[in-house]
Amino acid sequence: MFSADPDRRGFLMGSSALGVTTALGAIAAMVSSSTASAANAAEARPARRMPVIFIGHGSPMNAIRDNTFTRRLTAWGRALPVPTAILSVSAHWLTQGGTGVSIQERPETIHDFGGFPQALFDVQYPAPGHVALAREAASLVRQTQVLTTTGWGLDHGSWTVLKFLYPKADVPVFQMSIDYGQPAAFHHAVGRDLAALRDKGVLILGSGNVVHNLRATDRGAADSVMATRPWAQSFDDAAKSALQGRDDKALIDYAKLPGAETAVATPDHYYPLLYALGAAGANEPAQTIYEGFQAGTLSMRCLQFG
Repeated sequence: MFSADPDRRGFLMGSSALGVTTALGAIAAMVSSSTASAANAAEARPARRMPVIFIGHGSPMNAIRDNTFTRRLTAWGRALPVPTAILSVSAHWLTQGGTGVSIQERPETIHDFGGFPQALFDVQYPAPGHVALAREAASLVRQTQVLTTTGWGLDHGSWTVLKFLYPKADVPVFQMSIDYGQPAAFHHAVGRDLAALRDKGVLILGSGNVVHNLRATDRGAADSVMATRPWAQSFDDAAKSALQGRDDKALIDYAKLPGAETAVATPDHYYPLLYALGAAGANEPAQTIYEGFQAGTLSMRCLQFG
């Protein structure tokens, strides 16, 4: 069972908060006409094999900022094909003892943070969900049983970046949780299970940060190409080298990379990279879309496979 924690700002979200279930009532009857229209439009798009992407999302404040990172996301979105749906694996939906997938028809925009200006809380990303593809994603995973839930929408690991990639919010989105008690190899394997969705027009998105340790950031530091701390630069460089050689084993065994003890003090933001790696074909190179640091030590590295 998932561990219970009704506070969305908590790390581990549980069954009491999520309303996890393997069977749902007739929620479709409550769907608005605009949601239905968006879903129908998505269904009408011809499926094509989609790439896999990983985004270093950084601070939620990026959602309301104009900087080199957000401008790059906007340009990237124009270059990406329009998917049938997006499956997001975000660092901000962690579960314990199981994996969940959201099947909301209209996912809520979750403001899972505090202490930020009202303008950030006012942002909404009203993309529809895609219940059929979410259920299919759940059925594809062989590593564990995936439970469906209507209790989770789009957290800031998803909407703060999707608002730049697909600003019209007209592409259906659903999330899959990260079972935080599982080892790195498990998350890579789940990503591999999900790869078949790419041929159905699903864009698989991992959203986290290669280097993420909020206790060791330099909050006043300007966005920069290089990190302000050697350990952050060393780990990001080592990950970049492994990505260039598609050395997935080294990235799964990330604790052996230089600087890992501080760079990945907790693996919540690192694990989404492993889902993207698993979903990417072994012969698909990692294309660097963006690299650099925010707050001195947050790696904003973004990647595309395929």
